[in-house]
Amino acid sequence: MRVLIVTDTYPPDINGVARTLHTLGMGLVKRGHVVEVVTTVESQEGLQRHVMHSMPLPGYPGLRFGFASTRQMLELFDTFRPDVLYVATETLMGISAIRAAGKRDIPVVSGFHTNFQNYLEDYHLPGLETVAQGVLRTIHNQTARTLTPSADTAAMLERWGIQNVGVLGRGVDTEMFDPIRRDAVLRRSWGADESTPVAIYVGRVAAEKNLELVVRAYDVFKEVQPKARMVIVGNGPRLESLKAERPEFHYAGARTGEDLAAHYASGDVFLFPSITETFGNVVLEAMAAGLGVVAYDYAAPRLLIRSGENGWLAPFNETEAFLAQARVAAEAWQNGELRFAARQSAFDLGWERVIEQFEHELASVMQRKEIVK
Repeated sequence: MRVLIVTDTYPPDINGVARTLHTLGMGLVKRGHVVEVVTTVESQEGLQRHVMHSMPLPGYPGLRFGFASTRQMLELFDTFRPDVLYVATETLMGISAIRAAGKRDIPVVSGFHTNFQNYLEDYHLPGLETVAQGVLRTIHNQTARTLTPSADTAAMLERWGIQNVGVLGRGVDTEMFDPIRRDAVLRRSWGADESTPVAIYVGRVAAEKNLELVVRAYDVFKEVQPKARMVIVGNGPRLESLKAERPEFHYAGARTGEDLAAHYASGDVFLFPSITETFGNVVLEAMAAGLGVVAYDYAAPRLLIRSGENGWLAPFNETEAFLAQARVAAEAWQNGELRFAARQSAFDLGWERVIEQFEHELASVMQRKEIVK
């Protein structure tokens, strides 16, 4: 197959969507397919790319929205001649790609990767969620299939009226994310030795990640473990204000590859109170690294965590319950059996299975020539 992936974000961007699309695309290449990407980011890394104009999301310069006309997409299709498109964005670039594909009778699979409709209030656009749902429904129903990473999100999309929804899960590299990467020198740089509990957060430092609850959960954790340390891994629009509010935290910035894996493995408990995820790749990475995760019961945590056995779950969006689980985690931070069970839970979730399913989804739509006009 000749596959064209359309996405606003791709490495060197550091986020779960960019990493996922890179892994899926390179996985298809290894299976003998020709894959290129239309994106907003200049780089020599990864797939052959076609870079389009873009602008930053207001208030969030780390995210960019792509712009491309239908004519530009048609010219690209006439050059690359894709058999199938995977459109992983609902911005103007994605809309143009879908329209152009209809004109060239190219089947399209879309991906719902991000709950942007839930970000609106955080970015001072309250009351538009219903409008956003309607726009997303219109876009995705112009494609033959919509893939999303969790059953929770798939059910939500079906409630909105989006048709032909499927679940394409996520994987993890258990050789990369491994407790063996625990680093005593790194821990000392955080002011921690092996008797010091370290709570860690990895992700965008942004309002939609429910950072206020990360802070509150750590405070509860520290009530139980007065020697505890808090490590924040990531960048984002809330970083500077958080540094001002909590200067005692260790701020590691954005990390990738083995460096990121060492940060996970050198922590003890992963705090993940986000309520806006379609999956939550970081949960899978943290568990592979041998961390107990405190999270809400939905998306990846619901799939992966058995509360009290390999992590700790709280009912969705119940703040006090989350704080109570953070307290339990503080009491059990040295529970080797729980941490071993967390890692074992990740072993059956390698990327090869996900890539094989992705290949099948694209091939099925291509072979049936499912064109939505």
